[in-house]
Amino acid sequence: IKAFFLKAKTFPLNTCYKLALSVLTETTSTACLLLSLFLSTASTVTVCGNLLVITSVVYFRQLHTPTNALILSLAVADLLVGAVVLPLTMKFSVSTCLYNRSVFCLIRSSLDMILGSCSILNLCFISVDRYYAVCQPLTYRFKINNHVIGVMILISWLLPALFAVGFQLGFNRANCVQRCLSFALVTQFISFVFLFYLPLILMLCLYLKIFVVAQKQANSLQKHTKSRENANKMEKKATKTLAVIMGVFLLCWLPSFFCITIVSFSRSSDTGPLIEILNWLALSNSLLNPFIYAFFYSWFRSAFLLIISGKIFFTDLT
Repeated sequence: IKAFFLKAKTFPLNTCYKLALSVLTETTSTACLLLSLFLSTASTVTVCGNLLVITSVVYFRQLHTPTNALILSLAVADLLVGAVVLPLTMKFSVSTCLYNRSVFCLIRSSLDMILGSCSILNLCFISVDRYYAVCQPLTYRFKINNHVIGVMILISWLLPALFAVGFQLGFNRANCVQRCLSFALVTQFISFVFLFYLPLILMLCLYLKIFVVAQKQANSLQKHTKSRENANKMEKKATKTLAVIMGVFLLCWLPSFFCITIVSFSRSSDTGPLIEILNWLALSNSLLNPFIYAFFYSWFRSAFLLIISGKIFFTDLT
């Protein structure tokens, strides 16, 4: 501190302000250690949770359904987030890679965009599957077959990869000449719309429709005295499930995309640690997805217990 004030006497006011800001925002070794411990724990839990989902769907034949194929695709994307993106985030943070176009930073940002967007699109297609299962049960097996599920999974992985390539090319070209800035902004805007905002609107509309239909089904069952208690339980479970699904999704992803959208179209480029924190919040959705989409269903819980206990290694339980 003494050395800082001695230097401040000989520096201009603007230089002193920048030096003070760098001293105040300098990350201590303790903070780095705690941050590394947090990200390491999050990475481990994310990998283990999604590995349980993948093993359950692949091993047990009863879980070989179209819906669970989408959940399997979601779990693979989330597993890669925990195994690849989070460790790269520990080594090459968002703030470090923001204006650094090295190979590692390009790989990190591309994987972050591809796997995060893939997770979002899988969640969106799961909502489409649930919509047809609840609202159009008679035509569900005809409209949601293995071919349709395969197309959904292909789109979930291919579309983010294409946008990631376009995003990286647009960013590099924008750094070359000023006239390419509009190209980069258009690329960013289109990727945000197709990879987040449209899936978000679609999920909100579909889950709202599912909630309305579930309430109507519960009200129709309440006409019978014996079914009144079961109807109340069904309505409460549907409400809680949909609230948790959309609540966690919005809590994790909306702040990050909203902030990035504002920063992309503003003149200010200094966001401090805000982008970093919001990015970690968005990535935490991959940690929570196994608990949301698996632990809500009793057959997944039973499968998890059989796997954790090791019974599948000694007995054929397929």
